[in-house]
Amino acid sequence: MPVKDGNSDKDKCLELFLKIGLDERTARNTIANNKVTANLTAVIDEAGVTDGCSRTIGNLLYTVATKYPANALPHRPTLLQYVVLSKIKTTAQLDAALSFLATTGLETLDLKKFEEACGVGVEVPIEKIKQTVNEVFEEHKAKIMELRYRTNVGELLGHMRKRQPWADAKVVKQLVDAKLSELLGERTAADDEKPSKKKKEKPPKVDKAASVSTPESPPEEDLNPYMIFPSPEENFKVHTEVLFSNGSILRCSNTKELLDRHLKAAGGSVLTRFPPEPNGYLHIGHAKVCNMFHNMIDFFIAQAMFIDFGLAKDRGGGCYLRFDDTNPEAEKKEYIDHIEEIIQWMGWEPFKITYTSDYFQELYELAVELIRRGHAYVDHQTPDEIKEYREKKMNSPWRDRPISESLKLFEDMRRGLIEEGKATLRMKQDMQSDNYNMYDLIAYRIKFTPHPHAGDRWCIYPSYDFAHCIVDSLENVTHSLCTLEFETRRASYYWLLHALGLYQPYVWEYSRLNVSNTVMSKRKLNRLVTEKWVDGWDDPRLMTLAGLRRRGVTPTAINAFVRGVGITRSDGTLISVERLEYHVREELNREAPRTMVVLHPLKVVITNLEASSKIEVDAKKWPDAKADDASAFYKVPFSNVVYIEHSDFRMQDSKDYYGLAPGKSVILRYAFPIKCTEVVLADDNKTILEIRAEYDPSKTTKPKGVLHWVAQPSPGADPVKLEVRLFDKLFLSENPAELDNWLGDLNPQSKVVIPNAYGVPSLQDATVGDRFQFERLGYFVVDQDSTPEKLVFNRTVTLRDSYTKGGK
Repeated sequence: MPVKDGNSDKDKCLELFLKIGLDERTARNTIANNKVTANLTAVIDEAGVTDGCSRTIGNLLYTVATKYPANALPHRPTLLQYVVLSKIKTTAQLDAALSFLATTGLETLDLKKFEEACGVGVEVPIEKIKQTVNEVFEEHKAKIMELRYRTNVGELLGHMRKRQPWADAKVVKQLVDAKLSELLGERTAADDEKPSKKKKEKPPKVDKAASVSTPESPPEEDLNPYMIFPSPEENFKVHTEVLFSNGSILRCSNTKELLDRHLKAAGGSVLTRFPPEPNGYLHIGHAKVCNMFHNMIDFFIAQAMFIDFGLAKDRGGGCYLRFDDTNPEAEKKEYIDHIEEIIQWMGWEPFKITYTSDYFQELYELAVELIRRGHAYVDHQTPDEIKEYREKKMNSPWRDRPISESLKLFEDMRRGLIEEGKATLRMKQDMQSDNYNMYDLIAYRIKFTPHPHAGDRWCIYPSYDFAHCIVDSLENVTHSLCTLEFETRRASYYWLLHALGLYQPYVWEYSRLNVSNTVMSKRKLNRLVTEKWVDGWDDPRLMTLAGLRRRGVTPTAINAFVRGVGITRSDGTLISVERLEYHVREELNREAPRTMVVLHPLKVVITNLEASSKIEVDAKKWPDAKADDASAFYKVPFSNVVYIEHSDFRMQDSKDYYGLAPGKSVILRYAFPIKCTEVVLADDNKTILEIRAEYDPSKTTKPKGVLHWVAQPSPGADPVKLEVRLFDKLFLSENPAELDNWLGDLNPQSKVVIPNAYGVPSLQDATVGDRFQFERLGYFVVDQDSTPEKLVFNRTVTLRDSYTKGGK
């Protein structure tokens, strides 16, 4: 019963679906989906129930229409007869039948094994069901007695289904309810009360200056993101359906023979691939392109590495690092070296490093075979003509030339007998398809350019669309993973492998990461750099890996962030940058030693300490430092001149203020209490020049306020001078890319430079890349701009954490 467009046909379908017992809401939802409508109509026709059937059978037929495995279509009429004759009459039986048929595929159906697998003819006597109910209740009695009528009955029914899958579900439910009443007696008022929430215990007080509180990992980040991917043994199912303009459908799947051959070659291991192109792709001059490429590897690449390398590692397999070097004019050795270095920095190790050019001979031979099978032809259209014909969905005038002619011309192309640009090899796909990526894509083109890896042997080179799926197959890749913009290429991917009879990897597309308060597009990033809104591709405010690296963000934190976000197909989701900062703090709180730096120094003279005196105090590198571990401490000089933050002093004290004020005492961390005795003002009688104070050598006073500080290491000598760069969000809005005037949304405070900060003497030995927690200020890293005369520090993140479990 064919399905046509138009309201009258929809009305007929609605009438038909109601006849088989679907409720009206389900029926109307079904006709809104053309694919499900077509499937269900075909199922009803095959089952021979166009005049109607019972609701039970109708619901089972609906399940068949929506869940039947496409790789076993020849067996669908057999299953439908079992349903109509009520040999398969429960959802449990039907689920088992669908699973069995998915495994069987196109092979001959063994009816005996099929009936055993889905419980045909099995009648579970009520006595047996009662016995199983008793056993389940006995095993879970303690928990049932504790929860009483708050017991999850669904869990009990689940235990029953595992033990008696073919038992009548209604009978099982009745017996479980009866047993629950028998065991617990009548329901009481207490059973209907909502359980009281347990009060959370107050955490012990933590010295705020010593460490940063770190929230628990959000629960979704504890999940394994790779659980969504099937095992290699499951790769017999239909990968995708390629719809052709003539109405035919190509259902692509591996035959048992192909899958067995693949599993034997790969040893059943998961094999993925990370396939970067070793080229500069932004053609604005070699030197600049090289510099751009080295720094422009961005968050998307980190995400792709996590998914490709991470899945392989999670499953105990391997990930190829495959350089997709099909364009001989663009490949550069320095790009390859940099990609390998970045992968190593991110903590990944390739299973094997390969090049698409390693397979040029095999690819050429398969191109010849594609011509022989009538699926490719040599074309002489120019690029503009190809574009025009594609837009008009018109076939090339050379599309139907004889196979022998295309074979000869392709050989002439290989031998260099045809000029560059005068011929291409195109795949014969479907020029009238709704999918632009099925418009006879180019498989080979002529380029008289030696290849950096393959030498001067070839003057024809395969395209990405021809090579990448074939090399995936030749390398026995089990999971070919890419971003959603490649989804429309999936049809071409499987069409080609099917046309050549090659093993087909499992393809899955995921959404790209979109992080808040920044822009991720190459075009916008390029404009930020070239127009000097930022300080280059490695500006710490950018979401390039070079920028994040320079900011002090670690590969571990990046990978933890990507893992927490998960692998999803939900495109357009904006992830808060604070979620990344959460993971950065989590790691640096564990790994970064503590030290003291004063950003805006205010001089404090200790009047009751001799100018020549210097007391060395022990400061902790770690909050939980043990007293007997000398390596967990560093020495800090305490002299009669110390410096505190300007913001830690006020002329007027208040109840909720814990800093220093006239007549008030504070503790200098790791040292002594001090009390302000005098304030020296400038001539304007407002500007504070210095503070006079007395210290308490006995430490008998116990003020609440604790301040970080830095002292003169010797009389008249300044502390270690530092330049500190405070980085913040680059844009004020969460999603600046949506704004017409996105450059107008730049945060003017995204970079604040403090040229004359003071640090403790131990910082003199810091080198580029060293990370620290500046107590009470945040996490910082030594920048590459540092000189022997002056260290430069970049702020990685603040101590404050605003990320919550519910945040995206």
